[in-house]
Amino acid sequence: MSGINNPIDPGTRIGHVHLRVADLDRALAFYQGVLGFQITQKLGHSAAFLSAGGYHHHIGLNTWQSRNGSPPPPGSTGLYHFAILLPTRRALAETVQRLLQAGHPLDGAADHGVSEAIYLRDPDQNGVELYWDRPEEDWPRDEAGELKMVTEPLDLAALLAEFDYASR
Repeated sequence: MSGINNPIDPGTRIGHVHLRVADLDRALAFYQGVLGFQITQKLGHSAAFLSAGGYHHHIGLNTWQSRNGSPPPPGSTGLYHFAILLPTRRALAETVQRLLQAGHPLDGAADHGVSEAIYLRDPDQNGVELYWDRPEEDWPRDEAGELKMVTEPLDLAALLAEFDYASR
């Protein structure tokens, strides 16, 4: 397998995701209105860039080739989902609470041992994962010390209680 002896720099991060959307206002209503990202720049009715915390952009949205388009049909290749890493379990709980208050459906929830994740679709049917990472020292490992991720049910009520408890 090529590249195994020459790994990418460990400081490498995925910087942003840029999505083609059918309706910019509808996409902004979700990413800004429900999830709470802030617009850093908007290019008329064709594109917008959003961020958390003042970064230039975490999410780009455009209608350049997709205005009034439809999602890819099932069974086609493309984006499975992109993931938004939240800094704490409480931040994940708060974001899930916002989704539920907006009446936005969830596709699923999982405890992966290393993280807790919520899965959903945006208005253009792009898969979105919202998650937080547990501290590395708490990640599950096998007898040899190798990482052992799992997919177990996530106790959504316990997660939401984190928000309720912390907001008191």
